[in-house]
Amino acid sequence: MALLEGRSLRKTYKLSRRNEVQALRGVDVSIEAGELVAIMGPSGSGKSTLMHCLAGLDSLTSGAVYIGDTYLASLNDKALTTLRRTAVGFIFQAYNLVPTLNAYENITLPLLLGGTDGDQKWIDHVIDTVGLRDRLKHRPSELSGGQQQRVAVARALASKPTIIFADEPTGNLDSRSGAEILEFMRRAVSDLGQTIVMVTHDPNAASYADRVIFLADGKIVDEMLEPSADRVLDRMKRFGD
Repeated sequence: MALLEGRSLRKTYKLSRRNEVQALRGVDVSIEAGELVAIMGPSGSGKSTLMHCLAGLDSLTSGAVYIGDTYLASLNDKALTTLRRTAVGFIFQAYNLVPTLNAYENITLPLLLGGTDGDQKWIDHVIDTVGLRDRLKHRPSELSGGQQQRVAVARALASKPTIIFADEPTGNLDSRSGAEILEFMRRAVSDLGQTIVMVTHDPNAASYADRVIFLADGKIVDEMLEPSADRVLDRMKRFGD
C-alpha cells in the first residue's frame, strides 16, 4: 500500500462567476515509503497546488487523498491540524522560522505546540546530522541562509513525521548551501527512512530524487526514474515544444 495516494485529484479556482482556472485535472499519484519524489513542471502547471492538496493545506474540488489509511477529507479542522503537526513535516523556501526563538527552540516548536518533548535522542541525531550543534542558541538573524534552512529541515524531521513536503527548499540558497540541504534530504531518505515530496524547478535538485513527476496544464505528463540533471533538463526543454 502506498504511503501517500491521490486519486482523480481536481482543483478548480473560480475567478468570477464565468471565469475559472482548472489547476489540477484528474491527477493520480502514488508515493511509496522511503522515497524522495520531485514534482516539476512549467510555471502554472499545478505543481504547488498538487503539493498543497496532498499535504492537506488546500481542499480539493473533487478526488481523494490518503496519507497511510487516513482519508484527509474525513477529518475535521482540528483533526487535520493535528495530522499536519504530527504526521506531516514542511520545508518552505522562505524558512518560516520564528525570529524571537533560537535555533533549538525553532526546531522543537512543533513538538511543544503538540504538548510533547519528542524523542530527545532522535532530535540530537537530527541536529548533529544537519551540523547545527554549535548554532543552537543563535536566533535566525544570526544565521546564514543555509543555516536557517538547515534549522527548517531539522524542524521538519524532529517529530518523526510520516512524510515531509518541501516547496522549493533550496530556492533562496546559493549553490553550495543548496547542495548541502539536498544531500541531507537524500540521506534522510536513504539512511533514516524518511519520505519526501519536493516541488522544484531546478534540474540539479531533481537529480537527488528517486523519481521525478512532470506536470503540465494540471496533468501528469511524464515520470522519470533515477533522474540526472541533464536528463531532467532535456525533458523540461520539451515543455516548450
